[in-house]
Amino acid sequence: MDSKSQYEPKIIAFCCNWCSYAGADLAGGMRLKYASNIIPIRVMCSARVSPHFIIRAFQDGADGVLVAGCHIGDCHYLKGNYISIKRVAILRGLIDFLGFSGERLRLEWIAGSEGDKYARVADEFTELIRKLGPSPIKGIPFRKDNIVTCRP
Repeated sequence: MDSKSQYEPKIIAFCCNWCSYAGADLAGGMRLKYASNIIPIRVMCSARVSPHFIIRAFQDGADGVLVAGCHIGDCHYLKGNYISIKRVAILRGLIDFLGFSGERLRLEWIAGSEGDKYARVADEFTELIRKLGPSPIKGIPFRKDNIVTCRP
């Protein structure tokens, strides 16, 4: 068995409190089986996910980052998912420019009633990241003067 077949990716999921986090909770409540590689972090809105948080997740060893929010038109803050679309598109381009595949960053709309979709997305994204392999920046030491901080 080679080291790539033993590789299990680490994926950080920033989930909107109102919809996608509720979808994740429903998936658990329904006892759906899905990849356990995703570490969910509840945020009030997908638009509250700062680009710094995503970059920091990769710096701290994430192999993939999922941003999940309400469906278009269902955002509790009205324009949050439109902001997220723009941010994620820009960050995917930046990640591609840096040379480690923008596919490592994914944006999904998951409603509170879509526990099955959360489970499917978790499985699909985990499989994609597994195929891409470990993040090329994982384990690279960052100097204190060039680390992105998440402090307000």
